[in-house]
Amino acid sequence: MGALLSNFRNTMIVSLVLAIALIGVFATQPSNTMGNMHELMGHAAMRWLHVFFGILWIGLLYYFNFVQIRTMPKIPDELKPAIGKFIAPEALFWFRWAAVGTLVTGLLVAWARGYLVPALSLNASDGFALDDGNVFIGIGMWLAIIMFINVWFVIWPNQKIALGLVDAPAEAKPKAARTAMLFSRTNLLLSLPMLVAMSMRQTMWG
Repeated sequence: MGALLSNFRNTMIVSLVLAIALIGVFATQPSNTMGNMHELMGHAAMRWLHVFFGILWIGLLYYFNFVQIRTMPKIPDELKPAIGKFIAPEALFWFRWAAVGTLVTGLLVAWARGYLVPALSLNASDGFALDDGNVFIGIGMWLAIIMFINVWFVIWPNQKIALGLVDAPAEAKPKAARTAMLFSRTNLLLSLPMLVAMSMRQTMWG
């Protein structure tokens, strides 16, 4: 077991196999309400992927804001290069691509469930009615889209400068680091209302 758990890739492969097996066992039971296998794969599996990518994205957002940003000033100068050269670039890789996975799978879930256009338009065709949950989830979707834009078009370009991953004048690095931090904090600010809309819509409206 130690050999398995010490290898990240193999651990994730086994976790995926167990997850698929769990889906397979319960999807074939007579009491399941998922309908045919196409519906299972198109709805339940896509929602599962959406939750996975969302946990990875927002989890890393919280790591940056709860841990790394607040701890960096306390780290001795001789140790800071380890963060900038190794930990931060790796974390940012998973951070930005998890944002892509979250957005794409979220839009696919909304499309498959038939509320993509009403949610994104905030029920404009129905007088912006608040009684069916479309405006509620739509606000969450737009907050997530804003957060995604911040990641790819502000945080990541500025982090590349701050971490020295692209050529830039030395005096540009502090400004880039501060810009990335402020937009990361903006995403932190938006994350809780976004999660309210994402997690409570089905409970409140079914």
